[in-house]
Amino acid sequence: MEFQSVATQKSTGESDIDFAKCECCGLTEECTPAYISGVRARYEGRWICGLCSEAVEDEIVRSERPIGTEEALNRHVSFCTKFRFSSPPANPTEDLISAMKQLFRRSLDSPRSLTSSPTPPSVLVQSESCCSVLDG
Repeated sequence: MEFQSVATQKSTGESDIDFAKCECCGLTEECTPAYISGVRARYEGRWICGLCSEAVEDEIVRSERPIGTEEALNRHVSFCTKFRFSSPPANPTEDLISAMKQLFRRSLDSPRSLTSSPTPPSVLVQSESCCSVLDG
């Protein structure tokens, strides 16, 4: 896919700025032409944002077999496309509650650090009532 300039250029006094749209997620960023060229050179002529760039690098590392940048980029573009066209969950509130419940259970099941000493429970000590002064 071709680099997309959303607006021509704006001059900031120091250098020109282009708007570049990520071919994976669609995010638009302001970048210098030199930065855009560098990203395009690294990613097979495509411009991708920094977050998607990290995801592509992660795809390379996680792959069970050695893959190149182009294959990792294609996998990430495919993932983003599927995500954009997927329907939202039927009940997002229940999905969020379920996810939080799973996260909480994992944190309870995780082993505690043996190096930390347990903190003693708080002890509440009842003193004379402050209202007794008012009774007199």
